[in-house]
Amino acid sequence: MLKCAECPHHGCQVHDVSNAMVCCPTKNGEIQQQASELYKDPENYTLAHNAAVVEAEGYGRLCRMEEIMLFARKCGYNRIGLIFCVGLSDEAREVSKILTHNGFDVVSAVCKNGSDPKSSVGLKDEETLSGCADEVMCNPIGQALLMNSEHTDMNIILGLCVGHDSLVMKYVEAPTTVLAVKDRVMGHNPLAAIYVAESYYKKRFFGKKKK
Repeated sequence: MLKCAECPHHGCQVHDVSNAMVCCPTKNGEIQQQASELYKDPENYTLAHNAAVVEAEGYGRLCRMEEIMLFARKCGYNRIGLIFCVGLSDEAREVSKILTHNGFDVVSAVCKNGSDPKSSVGLKDEETLSGCADEVMCNPIGQALLMNSEHTDMNIILGLCVGHDSLVMKYVEAPTTVLAVKDRVMGHNPLAAIYVAESYYKKRFFGKKKK
């Protein structure tokens, strides 16, 4: 079982795994060879190359929105899909405005597209926020298929719910990145809770184990 999160060395950063854990994935020659071969695919090579270049050019200088635009330009992507949550409509409008101003063609799809009821995925009245199973469900698969039908070059996910983002990534075809994730408590900054995991949130994260 891989345990990179528990490794005290991360010698892989400096080509030295002499003190690495027994389960270190860098020692898995078969997987690493397979990955190396996949990087030779033209699209994979372009994505990996430009991601590394953007890291160097934007490090500590460009915000994520700027890095996304720089990455898109380097990859030759112009038609950008914006996959967003209706709760972040204002933010989506601003992102679309920024992208358009910077020369990109923006295709956007809101989560509630299709207007399907939550009952269609088995929810009962008492399992919904409104108390009615006719409440409109989010449709991430629809968002993905819409982007595919629009032949986007690249997609940006903005504020989707946990699980809905998973379904988008499962079905979307073009390379996709994330600008922001949904966190209704932390102002869409889930790491805020992680930073206080050993203090204010300790009882919530490390209290009695849940089955």
